Amino acid sequence: MRLCYLTAVRMLGLAILVVAGSLVSAADWPQFRGPGGRGQSSQTGLPTQWDAETNVAWKTELPGPGASCPVTLGDKIFVTCYSGYGVDETNPGDAGQLARHLLCLDQADGRIVWNSAQPATQKEGAYQGFTALHGYASSTPAVDADAIYVFYGATGAAAYSHDGRQRWLTSCGTNTHEWGSANSPVLYEDLVIINASVESESLIALDKKTGREVWRQGGMEMSWSTPALVNTGDAWELVAQIKGKILGFKPATGERLWSCQGIDDYVCPSVVVEDDVAYLIGGRRATAIAVRAGGRGDVTATHKRWEINKGSNVSSPVYHGGHLYWAHDSRGTVYCVDAQTGKDRYEERLSPRPGRIYASPLAADGKLYYVSRDAGVFVVAAQPQFELLAHNKIASDPSVFNASPAVADGRLLLRSDRALYCLGK
Repeated sequence: MRLCYLTAVRMLGLAILVVAGSLVSAADWPQFRGPGGRGQSSQTGLPTQWDAETNVAWKTELPGPGASCPVTLGDKIFVTCYSGYGVDETNPGDAGQLARHLLCLDQADGRIVWNSAQPATQKEGAYQGFTALHGYASSTPAVDADAIYVFYGATGAAAYSHDGRQRWLTSCGTNTHEWGSANSPVLYEDLVIINASVESESLIALDKKTGREVWRQGGMEMSWSTPALVNTGDAWELVAQIKGKILGFKPATGERLWSCQGIDDYVCPSVVVEDDVAYLIGGRRATAIAVRAGGRGDVTATHKRWEINKGSNVSSPVYHGGHLYWAHDSRGTVYCVDAQTGKDRYEERLSPRPGRIYASPLAADGKLYYVSRDAGVFVVAAQPQFELLAHNKIASDPSVFNASPAVADGRLLLRSDRALYCLGK
C-alpha cells in the first residue's frame, strides 16, 4: 500500500511541477537521463538492432565533440559541444580559443536550427589525461517551456531562450580539476540547481529568469554526481552525494535536512530515485547504497536500506521493475540486484568485451541499452535473468561515444564525438 501511495504522490507531484511552469510532457526528455534523471522511458517500438545503414532515421554531423546527452522538448532537440581547443590530444591548440556551443536541432530530420556559441571566460584544465577522455562539454542541458539551461564549468551556468539568445551567464566558481567538470543542471520550480563541486565545492541554486544566486551550500567535496529530486509524500527533497556522505536538502531554500554515511571516495554516478528511495553507486572500490529520504539529522542507522560492495566508478544505475541495473565502467560487467534488498540477481561479462563504459544505461521498451565508448551498444533484456539481445556498432564512426542515450518519439538519440544519430523507423 505504501508503494502504491508513494507512486501516486510522485506522479501527482510531477503533474504539479508541470502546472507550476515546467510544462514538460511525458514524451519529452528534458534533462540528463530524462524525466527525473531516472534513465527510464515508457515509449515503445525502440530499435534493438542497427548499424551505419540500418535503422538510422537521420544522422547530423556536429560542429565539435562532447560527452553531454541530447534533451528534447516538443519537436526540438538540444545538445552541447565544444570547439577551438582540445579536439586532438597530440595537438590540442590554443586554450584561449575554447568555445562551447548549444545546438537546437529539428527532431524530424536532424537539421541544425541554431547554434549559440559561448567563448570560455576562464581558463579550463589542460586537455590531457582524464580530461581528454571527455573534453569540455560533458554537462547535459536542462530544458523547460521557458528556456534551456546549461553549465559550462568555470565559465558558469547560462540560460538561453528557445530561439538561441543568451539570457544570462552566472559564475559558479572558477576552480578547475585535472578530471574536468561534468555535473548537469536540475530544475525545481523557479530554480536551476548546480552541483559546482569542482568550481567552488558548492551546491548552488540560481533564479531561472535572472541567474541570480538564491542559495548556496558548501562542502560539496569530490562530487561529479548530478543530484536528484525525490518526493517523500510530504515534500520534495534534493538528494546529492559527496565523498563519504549522502545528503538531503530542501530544494527551495538549500536547508540541509539529513545526512547518511556514503561512499568513502570521490563519486561520479548520478543519483537515481524510485518512490522515496535514492540509489547511489560509485567509488574506485565499487559500492552501491540504497537510502530512504524523508529523515532528519544522521539517518545512517534508520534510513539506509542496504549497502553492497559492487558498483561502478562512472556509469550510473537504472531502476526497472523492482531491480537495479548498471555496468561497471572498466570491467565489462553488467549487474542486476534486487532493489529492495541489494541481493544479487546476476553479474555477467558482456561479449565482445566493451572496453570502458562511461555512459549511463537506458531502460525502455523491455530493453537495457549500454553504450560503450568505442565498442558499440549492447542491448540486454530488462529482466532479472541475463540475456544479450544485440550488439550494435556504427563502424563508419570511429569516434568516442560517451553520452547516455535519449528517447524521442519512439526512437533513440545516440550521440558520439562526431555526430548525433536518430535510430529507429
